[in-house]
Amino acid sequence: MRRILPALTGAALFAATGLAVLATPNVASAAACTPAQVVANGGFESGSSPWTAPSGAITGDSGQSAHSGSSYAWLDGYGSSHTDTLSQSLTLPTGCGTATLGFWLHVDTAETTGSTAYDKLSVKVGSTTVATYSNLDAQAGYVHRTVDVSAFAGQAVTLAFTGVEDSSLQTSFVLDDVTLDVSGGTTPPQPGDPTRTPVAPAYTVDLSSDASGGSWTGHESVTFTNASPTALNEVYLRLWDNAHGSCPSTPITVTNVTGGTPSPLTVNCTALRITLPAPLGQGQSGTVGFDLGITVPSGADRFGHDGAYNFLGNALPVLAIRDAAGWHLDPYTNNGESFYSVASDFTVTLDHPTGLLVPATGTSVDTPGTAGRTVTKATATKVRDFAWGAGPFTRISGTSAAGVKVNVYSVAGISAADSKSMLSTATSAVDAHAQRFGAYPYGELDAVIDNNFWFGGMEYPGFVLDLVSTTALTHEIGHQWWYGIVGDDEYTSPWLDESFTDYATDLALGKTGNGCWNSVSWASSAERITNSMAYWDANSSRYSTVVYGYGKCALHDLRRTIGDTAMTTLLRNYAQGHWNGVSTTAEFKAAAQAATTVDLTSFWSQHRIDG
Repeated sequence: MRRILPALTGAALFAATGLAVLATPNVASAAACTPAQVVANGGFESGSSPWTAPSGAITGDSGQSAHSGSSYAWLDGYGSSHTDTLSQSLTLPTGCGTATLGFWLHVDTAETTGSTAYDKLSVKVGSTTVATYSNLDAQAGYVHRTVDVSAFAGQAVTLAFTGVEDSSLQTSFVLDDVTLDVSGGTTPPQPGDPTRTPVAPAYTVDLSSDASGGSWTGHESVTFTNASPTALNEVYLRLWDNAHGSCPSTPITVTNVTGGTPSPLTVNCTALRITLPAPLGQGQSGTVGFDLGITVPSGADRFGHDGAYNFLGNALPVLAIRDAAGWHLDPYTNNGESFYSVASDFTVTLDHPTGLLVPATGTSVDTPGTAGRTVTKATATKVRDFAWGAGPFTRISGTSAAGVKVNVYSVAGISAADSKSMLSTATSAVDAHAQRFGAYPYGELDAVIDNNFWFGGMEYPGFVLDLVSTTALTHEIGHQWWYGIVGDDEYTSPWLDESFTDYATDLALGKTGNGCWNSVSWASSAERITNSMAYWDANSSRYSTVVYGYGKCALHDLRRTIGDTAMTTLLRNYAQGHWNGVSTTAEFKAAAQAATTVDLTSFWSQHRIDG
């Protein structure tokens, strides 16, 4: 999520806690799969090894009973604040694309509620929560639970069951016969094949809303092409906003899939594998369709509603990317972004009550629908995502000096003066960035303003969410280039969009960054500007300081090192050369070195820019 730096705005940043962290993407291998069951001593009949467990948790005590044999694992059951964790390190063999975690669970509770989850059991693979249970799941006997964990194929991970009990009324989580079966195979890239695929996605979406604009139902389809010489046997859809729900109860639902066979949701219900009916060779295309349901949760979030105002960022399922590292199935992060997608085309038709305004990515045209309803058709080409809002916004519009139409949508409570100020900021910022990096390509620009956004601001192509803040809005509009036009893997390399956008914001606001590198103080030897979101989720208090602050200061320092003219030319040429493509740290470092006769080896080392 796009944080607002205190140094820029004076606003406090809010560090998210309890975030799922997955240190590595799902790396496929060319090795053949040997089906196997990889959990050792899953029935607990051989003592505690190789499990790590609290003393007495693995037991044959008569207070509970085993599902089979004589031993089982008993977590919690104290009736007071207590946490028990049962874990085992294991490796999912390479080449096996199907992995299913199974276990028998008995939940015994003294809680009397039928609606509140006071005591909870979380199941994690690595640091990703793949399932949760609670006192609400209490039953007289064992229930067999299964979870698709295919996203972790080929990885060394820790399987962990953590029971957390509150201060009163016991809940016991009793486990037995834990298994993790692997089989099958996803298509790994051939050795030496770095091709990103699938490419040229074209999404067609037709949705209709309820009276509030907070519930949407309809259909989505996507046509795509395999660009890789490696056959494409499956695709993955990322249902990012399911991270806002409690898996398996999710706000985004996909049903009636056509064009392939779906597997159970994985990665905390944010990844859906669809096996294609036949492998696609290089240059061949396929289409997947499905019925889609979206329920917007409460909260002034990038996916949420603030009273009558709905914000639908990342609500549409989009295709994951397979490249040299395999399928990118990173977990959702609330601390920044996990998103990695290729430039795509979207045609989105939104049927909604006429009283709701619907700002959206792309260029929108409204036509009358059935009685009391309006149909908004939004068309967007070469964008990486699609977002929209719905509510009784107040809208004002203007046009930048370069001819970009800008709309500002404000929630109740935003004064007319503040709305006008944000319109002025937006028209100035879009032109300032365009002059440096290339003409704005998305037709119109919609800015949705709500001072209740806890995260500050967030960008989507042609659509941004923001507070009333000149600096923040200039920053979010800068992301139209650095992430929108010049794409990157935001989970692996967040600096490539955040640092570059904060640097662009400084330039647009006339800030030189003089001396800002002098205030750098590293928290540890592991801290790097180029660290991934896995690192920053584990060190969230340092994320904005390093990625936003130190990152932009490093770019200011690079400008001073190679000269203003060379830096200006470098960034414009780099943007043009990666227009609608994907940037990597290695490519930027190579371009910077080519732009100067100064040897930058020591510069990268001093500024901790690896890659």
